[in-house]
Amino acid sequence: MTSFALNHMTVARLGYAQLLDLAADLDMVGVEVRNDLPQPLFDGMDPAAAGALARDKGLRLLAVAEVKRFNDWSDGKAAEALALMRIARAAGAEAVSLIPRNDNGGMGNGERQAALRVALKALKPMLEDHGLTGLVEPLGFETCPLRHKAEAVEAIEATGGREQFKLVHDSFHHTLAQAGPLFPQHTGLVHISGVVDPTVTLAQMTDAHRILVDAADRLGNIDQIAALRAAGWDGPVSFESFAPQVHASATPLADLAASMTFIREGMARKAA
Repeated sequence: MTSFALNHMTVARLGYAQLLDLAADLDMVGVEVRNDLPQPLFDGMDPAAAGALARDKGLRLLAVAEVKRFNDWSDGKAAEALALMRIARAAGAEAVSLIPRNDNGGMGNGERQAALRVALKALKPMLEDHGLTGLVEPLGFETCPLRHKAEAVEAIEATGGREQFKLVHDSFHHTLAQAGPLFPQHTGLVHISGVVDPTVTLAQMTDAHRILVDAADRLGNIDQIAALRAAGWDGPVSFESFAPQVHASATPLADLAASMTFIREGMARKAA
């Protein structure tokens, strides 16, 4: 059976304790927390106490997000990454999220690969020291120099980082990047969201279009999950929705439960 997790962005208006309660009520395996929400990380709780609270509810702290623009490496970026890793380790988290720049900079062939390798080479010993995984998430937007998972895998292998780095397979970004190889052995986490607006092209899709997965989904989430499963990947599927209407919902538990049921039933039909 597909195991689910919850990225705090999906319920951005909820506090940390409410996030945990919701995930536990839905029998999810864990949560991802973020440092880019209006409220402080862990609502200002001590990281060790925040991690203990999650474990008390039977939840894994899958990742602390995020190191932004990680492939635009600098001394300042190193300090930012180190600070987040210290928080993640204190909380007992499994990983930190590494998000590439998305400003149409560093796009040149050769330039983007070199910048990525510089960042991974610097991050690798830091992750080792803190016992963490670095979750690298290619973004499918045309303005991102790390659109394709193949380039991420090439850089991970070139820097000897297979043990320290895993990919995030994001169903939205995978679609925007025109799909491509799945790399299940390099995948650490899957992010899912749906786009149902029939009027937008792939190039026009933004985070604001990303809702929960339902029968009108245009991204083929069930097909993507099924393909990863068939290729041997067996990790959690984490809901990451950015759409304002998802954030504004007064019934997140019912909404998420319905999406989980839809996905599980779709997966069962695939397996039949």
